[in-house]
Amino acid sequence: MASPGQWLAGARARTLPAAVVPVAIGTAVAVDAGQAIWWRALLALVVSLLLQVGVNYANDYSDGVRGTDDARVGPMRLVGSGAASPRAVLTAALGCFLIAAVAGLVLVIATGSWWLLAVGAASIAAAWFYTGGNRPYGYRALGEVSAFVFFGLVATIGTTYVQTENLPWLAVVAALPPGLLSCALLVVNNLRDRPSDAQVGKRTMAVVLGDSRTRTLYLWSVLSPFVITLALVPFHLGAALALPAALLAVGPVKTVWAGTVGPPLIPVLQQTGRLQLVYGLLFALGLAL
Repeated sequence: MASPGQWLAGARARTLPAAVVPVAIGTAVAVDAGQAIWWRALLALVVSLLLQVGVNYANDYSDGVRGTDDARVGPMRLVGSGAASPRAVLTAALGCFLIAAVAGLVLVIATGSWWLLAVGAASIAAAWFYTGGNRPYGYRALGEVSAFVFFGLVATIGTTYVQTENLPWLAVVAALPPGLLSCALLVVNNLRDRPSDAQVGKRTMAVVLGDSRTRTLYLWSVLSPFVITLALVPFHLGAALALPAALLAVGPVKTVWAGTVGPPLIPVLQQTGRLQLVYGLLFALGLAL
């Protein structure tokens, strides 16, 4: 039976900035518009966090029962390590999805925008079929695309919409950086696991692109948010508050660009998550001010 600490490790807390940041930025856009509704923002955060934890447990379950975690070099997996049964991890994933769905339904009822049900259903389906089902799209080099869409565009714009009930242009532009940084998290994760993934037939984008081009993709995923921020400054001066976060990009970019492979890339995942969190909170604060 897995310990609480092992369950926490299985939730992969280092990836949670991908869930927090878009909600913070989306709420900041609502604040900028003078239409923030804090209980709705909190519910949006619950939805985002539970979807992130749910997808982590779902990946743990699906990869574990397939055996693709047997040669894993990354953080511990519950099923792959034998710490928890597949059934227990599946139950945890489905529980997260269920609670996220209930919280999302409250937001749908509050806004009266029933089309959001389709967005919520698509988000849960994307979380499950990343590595679940007979044809997981995470095994077909589409994981980064999904991360950009759901932890960038959907989470940020959706958070703004459930508070303002409209779609300001700022929400669309502000959704790009968190999406790109979510891509960066997945890119470095898949770069680390590229040899073992290729061995078991898991065709992530890192496997498809190869080592060198994956490192280039990481570089652009990390740097592009700051280019977008600079472009936004003439229209919203507060966005400049996020620019000092670029200092946190230096370490992980140097490590990745140096050709580091295997377990030494594990700290880069944590550093990228820290970059995303600091950038996101500074960007959100700047937009709100």
